[in-house]
Amino acid sequence: MNHTLHAAGLGLHRGWAEFGLALRSIQDQAFYLIMAAAVVGYLWINRDNRIEGTDLLLPQFAMPGILGGMIAFTLILGPAGQLAQEREDGTLLRMRAIPRGITAYYVGQMLQHILTVLPMLLVILIPSALIFDGIMPTTARGWFTIVWVLVLGMLATLPIGMVLGSLMPSPQKVIVWGMLPTGALIGISGLLLPIQQLWTWVQHIAQVFPMYWLGLGMRSAFLPDDVAGVLEIAGTWRTWQTVAVLAAWTIVGTLITPAVLRRMTRRQSGSTVAAAREAAATQGVR
Repeated sequence: MNHTLHAAGLGLHRGWAEFGLALRSIQDQAFYLIMAAAVVGYLWINRDNRIEGTDLLLPQFAMPGILGGMIAFTLILGPAGQLAQEREDGTLLRMRAIPRGITAYYVGQMLQHILTVLPMLLVILIPSALIFDGIMPTTARGWFTIVWVLVLGMLATLPIGMVLGSLMPSPQKVIVWGMLPTGALIGISGLLLPIQQLWTWVQHIAQVFPMYWLGLGMRSAFLPDDVAGVLEIAGTWRTWQTVAVLAAWTIVGTLITPAVLRRMTRRQSGSTVAAAREAAATQGVR
């Protein structure tokens, strides 16, 4: 127990330090600003468009889906790419040498990537609240819903990215084989358009994964209750089902991911890391 708590403390320290470096990174700051400009610009261009069958303007409907999609995309591909890179440069091999080092690595990744999402949300929500009327929740219940959906949604989706990164043979493969399925799942999860517009069998597939429930929870926070009867599958927000599914993905991910990482690092050695570095350097020269 003491080793586990010590490892968790090391992980929290590492995750906070990595987040601090990211905040000071010019590239990350530019990414946040470009992302915010793109989202707010899209909402501004479509500010007068209405969603068919409702009184909602497109910015009101699109905001929770945009936030849910960005969270899922960032917390799957971000950890997947970083894990694949750190496996290649020997970071994971060094962490394995520390007692409960994989646990520390897992905790650090969780904290780092969850914190990284927060500035991205703020640079979108703050200008949107100032520019568009009726786009933000107006009740304490709505803001409370945002908090618990964000927490459960991030904890549910991030382990998917770490497992994906552990399965990819190289960071370059993450871009190809990670981006396509992640984008497809986000596309069918009702984050970008009402899910009832999709085929029934696609709706069933979407409800297996946490992205759909993350989007549903966000919509329940931002949109009026009567919208659920028009746009949602069951005609309600299904709050308890959202809690149950996201919690189940969180628990399963928390149990499985460290085991997957330990199994992956057992196949590593100094020679495999050196070979991976040499292969990466060769590809870079080409």
